[in-house]
Amino acid sequence: MNELKAFLLENSVRFYENEPMKNRTSFRIGGDAKLFIEPENEQELSLVLEKCRSCSLEPFIIGNGSNLLVSDSGIERPVIKLCGEFEKITLVDETTVRAGAGAMLVSLCRFALLNSLSGLEFAYGIPGSVGGAVFMNAGAYGGEMKNFVEFCEHVDRRGNKGKLSKDELSFSYRKSAYGENGCIVTFATFKLQKGEKGEVEEKMNELLNRRKDKQPLSFPSAGSVFKRPEGYFAGALIEQSGLKGKRIGGAMVSEKHAGFIVNAGSATCRDVKSLVEFCQKTVFEKFGVRLETEIKMI
Repeated sequence: MNELKAFLLENSVRFYENEPMKNRTSFRIGGDAKLFIEPENEQELSLVLEKCRSCSLEPFIIGNGSNLLVSDSGIERPVIKLCGEFEKITLVDETTVRAGAGAMLVSLCRFALLNSLSGLEFAYGIPGSVGGAVFMNAGAYGGEMKNFVEFCEHVDRRGNKGKLSKDELSFSYRKSAYGENGCIVTFATFKLQKGEKGEVEEKMNELLNRRKDKQPLSFPSAGSVFKRPEGYFAGALIEQSGLKGKRIGGAMVSEKHAGFIVNAGSATCRDVKSLVEFCQKTVFEKFGVRLETEIKMI
């Protein structure tokens, strides 16, 4: 890690030491990252990845930290968050948009609205980054990223650039090829449709209001904790198990939506993990259904 730190200083790559991950995740939970690195372009990212490899260090890539639960003891691995040119969104042609993986999904939706483009209304209000949304094929209200992504650009762990087409991305429920190949999404290109600006905005606001009505947005959380079990809804199973409002330490099953575990006050990673396991055990005993987590734990 000291060798990597010296390399970052020598190459003027921005980084922070002992960065509190509670400030970098929507859960507001987590110990310190020993090195938190913010490459601003593909050249810096490739240099950092190659140096990590030569130092036998496995970096951890984060987006907006909105689907992440970090250990109370922090992260010893280098943490990388894409910034700078990776936050840019541009219009390729009248219906094609290229967005950096570090851009916020909300910003992409607003950019589409500004250009009277329809298709991404479902994603308005999802608090993640473009890269994270592609990585896990984010979806809501009947829409999924897979329906609009044309191709993705990436960098592999050796710093080499590459590209995957829509068919090569192997999208499925909350999965993509990037969950298996270890590459880092750098840019995604979306094919949208021309729409009427007022109608696009109306649909975006309608879905955002539905989100506000049904989800506990006043508490820190990492969104839906569990994937949807086949034939069921995780939140309904948890609610029918009588677990709404169940607390362990500062972690609580939301009283508004049982599919969410919220930080109700100074929750620790241990609190959340214990409550996740309690929900899984209770639902399995009552319904025979195993709940699989959607949030990523490190």
